Amino acid sequence: MNSIYMDNTTEAVHQLISTGERAAAPLQTRTRYWVVVFAITLAIIQYIDRVCISQAASDMRRDLTLTKEQMGYVFGAFTLAYALFEIPGGWLGDRYGSRKVLLRIVCWWSCFTAATGWAGGFASLIAVRFLFGAGEAGCFPNITRAFMTWLLPDERIRAQSILWLAARWGGAVTPLLVVLVLKVVSWRNAFAMFGALGVVWAVLFYRWFRDDPAKHPKVGAAERALLQQNRGFVSGHGNVPWRLFFTSQSAWLIWAQYFCLSFVWYFYVTWLPTYLKDTYGESLGDVPRALLAGVPLFCGGFGSLCSGFLTKRISGLTGSLRQTRRVLGAGGCACSALALLVCAHVKNPIAVMAAMGAASFFGDVTMPCAWGACMDMGGRFAGTFSGSMNMMGNLGGFVGPILVGYVLTMTGQDWTPTFYMSAGACVLGAICWVLVDPTTTLDAQAPAVATAWHI
Repeated sequence: MNSIYMDNTTEAVHQLISTGERAAAPLQTRTRYWVVVFAITLAIIQYIDRVCISQAASDMRRDLTLTKEQMGYVFGAFTLAYALFEIPGGWLGDRYGSRKVLLRIVCWWSCFTAATGWAGGFASLIAVRFLFGAGEAGCFPNITRAFMTWLLPDERIRAQSILWLAARWGGAVTPLLVVLVLKVVSWRNAFAMFGALGVVWAVLFYRWFRDDPAKHPKVGAAERALLQQNRGFVSGHGNVPWRLFFTSQSAWLIWAQYFCLSFVWYFYVTWLPTYLKDTYGESLGDVPRALLAGVPLFCGGFGSLCSGFLTKRISGLTGSLRQTRRVLGAGGCACSALALLVCAHVKNPIAVMAAMGAASFFGDVTMPCAWGACMDMGGRFAGTFSGSMNMMGNLGGFVGPILVGYVLTMTGQDWTPTFYMSAGACVLGAICWVLVDPTTTLDAQAPAVATAWHI
C-alpha cells in the first residue's frame, strides 16, 4: 500500500472514531487507526465465510441428500465448536498476544472454508464445519484485545460499533454474492474461492501488526506517549481469575443476554433463505430472495453504528455509562421482540423483511454495549472474558438452528412458532440488561483470588 492511500485510509477511520477530545499536543502519527482497518476487513471476510453456507444450503441438501433436520445439525456443528473454543482462543491471545493467535485463527478457518466444498456426505460435512468453527473461535476476542492495546479508552467503543457494522454488512452482501458466484461455479468451488480471502489477509496482517504498539516502526513519539496508558494490557497474562467470573452476577447476566441475542441472530444466517423459499416459493426469484435475505444484517450494521454514537450522547444526559448501556441494551432487546412478533403476523414478504430488519437493527444496538462491557469488565483479561461471552452467545447459536429444524417438523413446516421463540429470547435478554453492572472491572480483585481457580 502506498503512503498516500495509507494516509487517506487512516484519516477516514480517524474521522469515524475520533471524539474530538485529545491531548493538547498535536499527534505526529495516527498509525493506531490501522488496527481498525485490519479489524474491519477481517470482520467482512469472516462473515462472508460464515454466511455463505446458508445461501448454498439448498444446493448442498440436494447434492448430498440431506434433510432439514440434518442441515440444522450442520449449522449447529459450526456454532457448537465456535462456542467451545472461544475461551481457549481468547486465553491464547491474553497469553501469547493477538498477532500469532490471529494468524493461526485466520489460516485455520480459511482452510476449512475451502474444505466445506470437499464434503461427500452428512458425516464429513459435520466434521468439516465443526473444525471450521473451532478454527474461527477467538477471532473477535483477539480483535478486542488488540483494541485494548492500540486504542484510547474513548475510541474503543466507537471502534467496536464500526467493527460490527462491517461484520453485518459483510454478511448482508454475502447472499447476493453467493448467488452470483453460483451462477459461474459450483458450490464446491465457491467455498474454495471464499477460503482464499482469509489467507491473503493473514499474510498482510502478520507483516504489519505488533502486539506492542511501541514496537511498531510507524508509531511516532507523540502517539507512543499517548498510548502509554495501555501498557498494562500489553504483557501476557496466564492466570485467569475464573472464580471472580463464575461468582459474579454481572458476568452471568452479560453471558445470558448474549446467549439470547445469538439465539435470535443465527436464524438470519442459517434458516432465513430457506424460510423465504418455502414461504414465497418461486414468486420471488433467486436474486430478489438473496437481496431480502441480506436485509437483517444490513439493518443490523446500522444498529451497531448508531449504538456507538448514541452511547456518548446518552451518557451526556445520564452522566453514567452504566445506565447508558442498560438503556441501550434493554431497549434494543425489547424493541427487537416487538418487531419479531410483527413478523409472525404479516404475510407480505416486503413487510416481513422490513419487520425482521427492524428486529435486527434493535438487536444490534446492544452489540457495542456488550463488547464494550467485556473490555471494561475483563480489564487485563479482556480477551478471555470476551471469549467467554462469545462462547455463551454461540451456544445460543448452536441451540437455535437445531431447535428450528425440530419445530418445523413438529408443526408441519409452520414458521410462526419460530418468531414467537425469538421474541421470547429477546425479552429475557432485556431483563438481563436491566440487572447487569456492565462497567465495573472484575480483574481489579484478581490478586485476592485463590490460585486453584487460575489457569
